Amino acid sequence: MRGLGTIVNVVAIVAGTSVGLLVGPRVPDRVRVTVLQAVGLVVVALGVREVVASDNVVFPLVAVVLGTLVGEALRVEDRLEAVGERVRRRAERGRASDAGGQSTFVEGFVAATLLYCVGPLAVLGSIEDGLTGDVGLLAVKSALDGLVSVIFAATLGWGVGFSVIPLALYQGAITVAAGAADAVLTDRMILETSATGGVMILGIGVRLLEVKHVRVGSMLPGVLIAPVLVALFAR
Repeated sequence: MRGLGTIVNVVAIVAGTSVGLLVGPRVPDRVRVTVLQAVGLVVVALGVREVVASDNVVFPLVAVVLGTLVGEALRVEDRLEAVGERVRRRAERGRASDAGGQSTFVEGFVAATLLYCVGPLAVLGSIEDGLTGDVGLLAVKSALDGLVSVIFAATLGWGVGFSVIPLALYQGAITVAAGAADAVLTDRMILETSATGGVMILGIGVRLLEVKHVRVGSMLPGVLIAPVLVALFAR
């Protein structure tokens, strides 16, 4: 059944968020901070792994730069944060909320959305699901996302759970389009697209470590530009 992988992914994130919300109040602040830093370091390592796999780092470099120009022109990061605010206001309608809670909700929604959608497993897994119905890659991604959701929700709150909305739309769209893309995508295109995603994963890790608030959302158009660059310039 095509699309099953995304359904499993959504269920894993919702379950992980629920567990995180239950255990979160019982976890000391110092533990939350340290665990989130540990996740940030792992995310950085994953990003580095994807980037170094590139056959020519110029492709992800140019893709990220051009993608960022497009993303900033379209204000992708700002729009993504605005979506998080709208979701929070609707979910909390009639309930009081302090400024800190609002910030945590949005940060959880944005950080989780970026992490779950940018990774190469999201792209490759959705393509494989759409082409062959094989959910193996997305099953692995679901297990990882579920574990990360526990940690994210315990630290950043229930905004993490709402990330399943853009994730379902994103992966679902890739799965649906995969059949048509089969005649166009090459292994090199997928490789450089994954490396481009790796750069963005690094940015997410930097955000989680609170080194710098990298506007990763505005870089997202780069994953569409990377395969085009390969088609035009790869030999």
